[in-house]
Amino acid sequence: MDGFLDGLESKMRAKTVRDIRALRSNANLLREPHSKSMGEGLFELRVRQANGIVRVFFFFFAGRRIVVLSGFVKKSQKTPRSELRRALRYKADWEERFGHGRS
Repeated sequence: MDGFLDGLESKMRAKTVRDIRALRSNANLLREPHSKSMGEGLFELRVRQANGIVRVFFFFFAGRRIVVLSGFVKKSQKTPRSELRRALRYKADWEERFGHGRS
């Protein structure tokens, strides 16, 4: 995730980092247009800045713990399937290594 963030323009990076930090206290309360369920327990944080749109995938682990998986700069109307598949692979890998976080 750090490499992705480092590649963003400074204002977009600052807004994306701020919104990721806001997940800590507001994750269960965020709804569209800020966050959207993508199915299979995966969520998309939606970050909009004047110069573009960023999406960050995350999921809940062990209750309220949040795992941020990946991000991308959105260039089309729909979320690319390749980005969604990548996030789901990362989620499956995390769950395989650390359990499903069900308490």
